[in-house]
Amino acid sequence: MAMARGIAAAIPTATALLLWVVLHLRTAHAATYTVGGSSGWTFNVESWTDGKSFRAGDVLVFNYDPKDHDVVAVDQYSYDTCTVGEGAKVYESGNDSIELVKGENCFICSFLSHCDSGMKIHMIAL
Repeated sequence: MAMARGIAAAIPTATALLLWVVLHLRTAHAATYTVGGSSGWTFNVESWTDGKSFRAGDVLVFNYDPKDHDVVAVDQYSYDTCTVGEGAKVYESGNDSIELVKGENCFICSFLSHCDSGMKIHMIAL
């Protein structure tokens, strides 16, 4: 009987340890991508995502001159129309690190005509 109680007491500890390992491995495998490569966040970067696979937890680094650009996390409609919807998150540091969420992730530059000139990216993170 005492052995059964010992096993029962160990189950929550083992479950917590397993959960910690799973979460740690997820974080350990996150990739970091510099948007636009050595050119950074600039015009005609729209095709930069081609051939890349993204996962939730991956980090995008946007390097740019904040006097000339910004980064705005938007929904699909705002991405398609190059508009900034209410509640959109605006980044303006010039060196922004943004963690991808599972599903659709869309980013544009909100400066006049920049998005229309290809300064936008879209990806699906698995």
